[in-house]
Amino acid sequence: MATERIDPPLVGGEREMLRAFLDFHRATLAMKCDGLSDEQLRTRSVPPSTLTLLGLVRHMAEVERQWFRRVVNGETLPHVWSDEHDFQAAYDAAGATRSQAFAAWRAEVEHARRIERDAESLDIVRHAERWGEDVSLRLVMLHLIHDYARHNGHADLLREAVDGTVGA
Repeated sequence: MATERIDPPLVGGEREMLRAFLDFHRATLAMKCDGLSDEQLRTRSVPPSTLTLLGLVRHMAEVERQWFRRVVNGETLPHVWSDEHDFQAAYDAAGATRSQAFAAWRAEVEHARRIERDAESLDIVRHAERWGEDVSLRLVMLHLIHDYARHNGHADLLREAVDGTVGA
């Protein structure tokens, strides 16, 4: 199944643009994984790195959960992949499967979309305990766009190493 990726609009309001760019980057990560087996998705980049495409998907599930559910929505939740509140545990995809990782990621993306959609404005402010600072929903959305963009660069290299596919 090929991932559909819609280009963000060239003109639009701030919230519309942030939503579109975030969804564009979410789709880009999924596209980088299209057509690969679980084994290929667990292929490590270059030694000594343990980074994999599946690890990136798991990590972004954790990131979506952290920012939208814990920070913006104020939910008290465990980590998806760690009982010790270790964000790095998500990167260890040694025993992970596509179905497991993508189900968790898609669920967190849907929660994030609902939370953002229900927020009265981008100006709502919540306390990010991990940072010890107050943050706006605007900052959260920009931070996620930045995080996806950075990791999509990693995904480009990982995918090329797996089967030579380049571009998005």
